[in-house]
Amino acid sequence: MDATDFPDDLVQTKAAWNATYNALAAPRPRDTTALRRRLLRLSVRLWWHPYWETARSVPAARSELRHLARSHGAVRAA
Repeated sequence: MDATDFPDDLVQTKAAWNATYNALAAPRPRDTTALRRRLLRLSVRLWWHPYWETARSVPAARSELRHLARSHGAVRAA
């Protein structure tokens, strides 16, 4: 699957999900309630995104999205 197949908003949402998850997993996170709520909202957006209705292989696409979002987050952090 080509990484350009993913809509930008889907990649950005997954990158935001990763950042939120990492913030929640950090030692002694601040404002855990807000982080958990944000993680839940982002999870819902990811799960119900219209892209998944057109993906040929959803499990493979989700895996590719996970890798793409990690690299997207690494580029933004640099």
